[in-house]
Amino acid sequence: MEIRPISPSFAAAPQIGPEDVPGIAAAGYKTIVCNRPDGEADNQPRAAQIAEAARAAGLEYRFLPIRPGRMTPEAVARFDEVLKTCKGPILAYCRTGNRSSSVWALARARLLSPQAILAATAQAGYDLEGLKPLLDEAFGAPVGSTEPVRYDVLVIGGGAGGIAAAASLLKRRQGLKLAIVEPSEHHDYQPGWTLVGAGLLDRADTVRRTADILPKGAKWIRGAVASFDPDTSEVTLEDGARFGYRVLLVAPGLKLDWDAVPGLRETLGEHGVTSNYRGELAPYTRDLVRGMRSGRALFTAPPLPYKCPAAPHKALFMSADTWRRAGVLDEIDVTFCTAAERFFHVPAFAPALDGYARRYGVNIACGHTLVAVDGPARRATLQTGDGAQVEHPFDMLHVSPPQAPLDVVAGSPLADAQGWVDVDPGTLRHTRFDNIFGLGDGCSTPNAKTAAAVRKQAPVAAVNALATLDGTALPARYDGYGSCPVTVERGKVVLAEFGYDGAPLPSLPTWLIDGTRPSHLAWMLKERLFPPIYWQGMFKGREYLAGPQMTFRPVAQD
Repeated sequence: MEIRPISPSFAAAPQIGPEDVPGIAAAGYKTIVCNRPDGEADNQPRAAQIAEAARAAGLEYRFLPIRPGRMTPEAVARFDEVLKTCKGPILAYCRTGNRSSSVWALARARLLSPQAILAATAQAGYDLEGLKPLLDEAFGAPVGSTEPVRYDVLVIGGGAGGIAAAASLLKRRQGLKLAIVEPSEHHDYQPGWTLVGAGLLDRADTVRRTADILPKGAKWIRGAVASFDPDTSEVTLEDGARFGYRVLLVAPGLKLDWDAVPGLRETLGEHGVTSNYRGELAPYTRDLVRGMRSGRALFTAPPLPYKCPAAPHKALFMSADTWRRAGVLDEIDVTFCTAAERFFHVPAFAPALDGYARRYGVNIACGHTLVAVDGPARRATLQTGDGAQVEHPFDMLHVSPPQAPLDVVAGSPLADAQGWVDVDPGTLRHTRFDNIFGLGDGCSTPNAKTAAAVRKQAPVAAVNALATLDGTALPARYDGYGSCPVTVERGKVVLAEFGYDGAPLPSLPTWLIDGTRPSHLAWMLKERLFPPIYWQGMFKGREYLAGPQMTFRPVAQD
């Protein structure tokens, strides 16, 4: 729990849980206000749970949800009424505290000067400079401009794609006015979660503070984008703040659509249902696998596209290897159900992976899509290619969930027909807006959505963004490179590297690592080298074996 006092009678906080309420009461707060709608995130406690805890602690609780980008006058007026009528001090929370601090600022804008409000919120760690035009207008002072703060480059998303692209940009051009819009206080090394699920890595080793990994020279705007206006080169954040740009880099990621499978969300983390796609569940995967001595284990893979297309296979192989080492594999019925027509979608690497599936005695059901889960009954419902539904009992179920574009992207002018950021697959520039680029899991490029793909995309996006700033032709091209280091057993990895057409694109000589065969050296790369390449390479603008393909060398601008 992180309480950030803004005034003697008011504080804001990121998402709290019921377990935090006694501490809030002990700190002297009398009222808790929730500004976050239910259902915004997978691990978000519901407002009713916190309301019950507040009542038990003798605190007043108000539910005033503000949806991203809906900082309406009505919402501000309701919040102002709470400030006037509820017992203080008041603690308000949302996802990051930004919405709560912003609605407080707007509710106080007729009483306090914009300078005083911005100073108070900045002291609490909330940079609300994007609200200054609204604060000026509400205060009635003829100061400042109604124009939003503008950046040379504005990056949407502080995941692997956004940070790597920002680092590449700032490495090439120091002094660039660049900001990254990202709500999360922490960043996850998601490729490590399969190793956490296998019991080979601690969950804590995959998490770092966002503030510690942002490239030097990048400004962090702690918020989430609510809408895009490419015609005016502006974005609006969920708290109503507006920011302008000369070039926009969109790296928003995608959403894990747990609700697309009825019954799945409700049973995650219990009844033997788990997923390495959520970092906090990976230790549950580890415990399930270690504790299983007999029964039925079911692994599922959804329809493409989804990030890390080999993640379901990794969970399968590492679980089967654990059972083999424990001498219980023959007592466990292992089934892999995939929506695809074949076990692994890239032909060059399929023979090695098919061989391991046979070695572990895996039952493979292609064309089978998970459509429902009954956790308490331990039954999964799958739909076959001809539309029939079959039930599959399980003692352990590892789910790779359906994945989709973020709603804020799918409903924006940037989206293609499927909802992804619509970019040219080579230049990564938007197909309709010349000063917008997309990369990472949320864009329309038909490559494998992996961190390795981002490592190759980021320099391309950076070089081409600088060319756009300079008014020159785009020199860099992305070849569709993606990599799936498939852990097939402890100590061996099939290092699948390939491009748009599925043809192998090895980074190292094949005499050193033959990606079509399992290799201990590839395992060493994944376990020992890839994490530092991620943290100290990608995020520092160091492009080891990842420099962009250039159609020509641009002339440096004066």
